[in-house]
Amino acid sequence: MDIFEELKNKVLIADGAMGTMLQKLGLKEGVCPESLNIDKPEMVEEVVKAYVQAGSNIISTNTFGGNSYKLKDFNIPKEMVLSFNQKGVEIAKSAMGNKGFVFASCGTTGQIIDDEGGFATYEDIYNAFKEQILAQAKGGADGILIETQYSALESEAAIRAAKENTNLPVICTYTFELGKRGFRTMMGLTPERAIENALEAGADIIGANCGNGIENMVEICKEIREVTDKPTLINSNAGLPIFENGVTVYKSTPDEMASFIPALIEAGANIIGGCCGTTPDHIKAIKEAAEKYNKL
Repeated sequence: MDIFEELKNKVLIADGAMGTMLQKLGLKEGVCPESLNIDKPEMVEEVVKAYVQAGSNIISTNTFGGNSYKLKDFNIPKEMVLSFNQKGVEIAKSAMGNKGFVFASCGTTGQIIDDEGGFATYEDIYNAFKEQILAQAKGGADGILIETQYSALESEAAIRAAKENTNLPVICTYTFELGKRGFRTMMGLTPERAIENALEAGADIIGANCGNGIENMVEICKEIREVTDKPTLINSNAGLPIFENGVTVYKSTPDEMASFIPALIEAGANIIGGCCGTTPDHIKAIKEAAEKYNKL
């Protein structure tokens, strides 16, 4: 299968939250999620299979924080980057079979590059992504998903690391917050500027994830469409986070999210899934809403 051929004829469905589901299955606070790829692969596989059964055409891997910087926060040695990422892809590939595509997840490093006021060098960030992405390619990934980005330089480094060291298609999505000046990333990028940056770096598919409920994503998608006709992925949260009884909860129901799918498709979304708080039930409802549109 070729994802770009598939996108010519229909809206594809991504998966929902990995962390939300792993927590429901017993992931403890303070435990590195990527370590489950080695220690409890059956738990990760259960999540992937649930999303496949819900109708996901595209699965992302349990490797979001699998770069050396993030693993260091858990006192995990850099040497585990290879095994965590390779195994994460292999689990997803096995569970997906021939039903769709597995895109290996690369989240942010948590660093700020020196040219943007931080201490990490561009080269260091590039090499961290290169190391992670090569491990994912070794695992058999169908593509690379660079997600939850906010920095022009870090996202550029990640995209270049993927494009220069593999032949895989690359998705890049940013996280925007709504303020007085409209939607911006944490580093001040507008949707238009962020997407232009990703395209200049070589991204094949662009979009937005996290930070917003689906209603805000409709407007974000419209702004993205003002600068490109490239395939666009939107993965929204199940509403905005609410802190109740010591835990963070997301209250948008599957039906509530599904009700925005026609508007999101009209705004230009080609791939739709979920981020924080979403479950297989949310993805199933999104799938059913999108299928009605696909039949028009």
